Order: sequence, then structure tokens, then C-alpha cells
Amino acid sequence: MAIGYACLTVGVEGVNYKTCRKENADEKTLKEIISVNLTSLDRMLDYNIENGIKMMRITSDIIPFGSHPVNQVKWWEIYENELFLLGKKAKDNGIRLSMHPGQYTVLNSPGEEVVKKAAEDLLYHARFLDSLGLDQSGKMILHIGGAYGNKKEALNRFAENYKKLDERIKNRLVIENDDKIFNIEEVLDLGLALKIPVIYDNLHNATNPSGEETDKYWIEKVSKTWTAKDGRQKIHYSEQAEDKKPGSHSQTINAKIFTDFYKEVGGDKIDIMLEVKDKNLSAVKAINAVQKSNIVELEKEWARYKYLVLEHSPLIYNEIRELLKDKNTYPVLEFYDLIDKALSHQASSGQIVNAAEHIWGYFNKISDKKTCDKVTRQIDKVAGGSKCRQLKKTLWSLANEYNQKYLLESLYFKDIF
Repeated sequence: MAIGYACLTVGVEGVNYKTCRKENADEKTLKEIISVNLTSLDRMLDYNIENGIKMMRITSDIIPFGSHPVNQVKWWEIYENELFLLGKKAKDNGIRLSMHPGQYTVLNSPGEEVVKKAAEDLLYHARFLDSLGLDQSGKMILHIGGAYGNKKEALNRFAENYKKLDERIKNRLVIENDDKIFNIEEVLDLGLALKIPVIYDNLHNATNPSGEETDKYWIEKVSKTWTAKDGRQKIHYSEQAEDKKPGSHSQTINAKIFTDFYKEVGGDKIDIMLEVKDKNLSAVKAINAVQKSNIVELEKEWARYKYLVLEHSPLIYNEIRELLKDKNTYPVLEFYDLIDKALSHQASSGQIVNAAEHIWGYFNKISDKKTCDKVTRQIDKVAGGSKCRQLKKTLWSLANEYNQKYLLESLYFKDIF
């Protein structure tokens, strides 16, 4: 069983995906961007290895304009060795990779040109996964598309266009229920007919249901579409954001809700891709909630979160310190509930200054007068209501200069990357 996240990271230095405007996409620029993006992917893999994350979705933009005629760079040849090594790193560490073509990749469109472009985009994604040397468990996920006034015809059109696809695409394509048009029953029927693995998305089913069956029921039904060569059955899990339109992903995963879901559906038998705004942070949270049991894991998390929590709620900061004093317990749900509550609080200027002064305490006695004066000025500005980004960047530079690993891994700095 693996738990993963999609495309980007929060608070991970060195992950810095780039893109450009189409009019600026000359060969030199594209090569520079591809190099940066592959380096970012490598850093993400390192992060996953360090944190026991065994699944990740790669951004479709890793090769800018990957299926557009403006990109004539033969990246699969130029970066053959880099791609091989990235794939090897993932495989050697048991990390399952996937991709998810976007909303404009519509295979069931009535427009021939749209379908042609969709096939080209799918081939780009398949080629990228092939270039990593992945087996057929490295999937690319696609929605069925639009209804165009007649769902039956739209489903038939998908089937006919699917049959014409390159085998490299068919080897990797999986289909998913969406939140507005095609529900899980319709997608499952299509998957069974075409022998395509089906991804079950719990939030999409909540907003676009097929009857009143449970998540467990549909996950078991959908499992029949997955064969040994496709790898372990994979699902998508997300939670509804409060006060947002139906289908909107939450900022973070609620550890208690996820744990209950995991137990209900037999999560130890499937791979679960989290679709959530705080990405890797929720992946670590979910893994700790259902796979770990040693308080050392929570202490490692606390080291990352503590100054961010202090910034938002000194009261909860002290509650968590008390919670972790008993080394014979594993209060994982209480721990993350307190963190979530703290981060839901708006930080006041005084709290921001208080946390910054704790960080500054690592350096104030070893920094020169010029640096001390600079930090003092920045703290005074924040106390007066200014934004804290420049202050945090200065403190981050000091953490780098003095190689304070404890601080370099702190989520206190997550918003400066």
C-alpha cells in the first residue's frame, strides 16, 4: 500500500518547476527549463525517499509544451540518461509514478482536431513515463470528457477513439469518474467493456454519485478492472473544502476522517493518491496516521511544524509540547488535530514577531552588527504591520549560512520557496 501526492511540494527547497510563454519557447529556453524541471523532479524523489512516500504524480508541465508543435526539442534523446536515472531512483526506492493529462485533453470530443490533439498529448505523457523506464504500473489518468448533449453517444465516441490510440498509450491509460458528468457506474461499465483500469475518486462520487453505495462497495467493484500488469489498484482520495463549491479540495487532510476511510475500505490493499492543497504535508500526515506507531515520528514532525505553529498559536504550541511528553503513547490524531487548529488561526503581528525572534535566537549572538541591525529593522517593520516575507528570507539565508539543518527543514519557511 502506498500513499502519495500530486505534482508539487510545499516547503521543500530545490523544487522549483519553471515554464514560459509560448512566444518565448525557443530551443535554448526550453532546454534550460527542462533541465531545471528534471532537477526539481530529482529533488522531489529525494524528499519522498527521506519521508517514506511511495507514490507521486508528476506534473504534466515537466516538459513545457510537451505535445505542442512549438516544442521541437527531442527531449527523450537529449535527456535520455537523466530520465533513466530518475526512473531508476524511483524504482529502486519503490516509488510509483503517474501523470494526469489536463482538462483540455478530451478524447470524446465531436471535434476531430480536439481528438487529434488529445491523442498527441496522451502520447507525450506515455513517452515521458516510458523514458523513465517504468513498467505498466506507471499510469496516466484521464476523465471521459464532455456529454455534448448525449452521454450515450459521448461514451461510444470515447470507446471508438480509444481503440485507435497508440499501444504505448493503451498500456498506461486509466479512466476516472468525474465530479459533474460521468459517474463511477458509467466509467466502470466503460472500463470493463474496453479493459481499461478504473480509478475511483471518493469526492467526485460524493458530488456526482451513482446511487447510495459506499466507497468500499465501489472500490471493490472497480478492483475487477485492475490486472497484475497494471500494478496495485489505485484510487483518489480528497475531502471537501469548507465554504467552497462542491468538489473543491481541502487545504489539508483531516487525519481522523482519513483514518476512518482507510479502515473502512481496506486501505492496506490499495494505493491512495491524495488530492489536497498542502500536497506532501498531507501525505506524511496520512502515512503517520495509518502506518506508523512510534512517537519518534511525531517528534520529527513537530520539529518541522513547531515554529509555524508558534507563529499562529502560542497556546496550541504549548499544548502540543505537553502532548508529546509521554513517550509511551502515539497520539497521532490529537497531534494533527492541534496542528490543523493552530494553522487555521490568523497570525497576529505580535505572534509573527515572537516566532521570528525564536528563530533569530539561533544567530543573534554570532551575527555581525550589520546583520543584527538589518534583522532588527525588519522585525520592527513586521511589528508595525508589514509583511514578513523579507524577514523570513533573511532568517532563511542565515540558516543556510550557518548550516542549521534543524531550521532548514522547518515549515516555518514554507512560503518563501
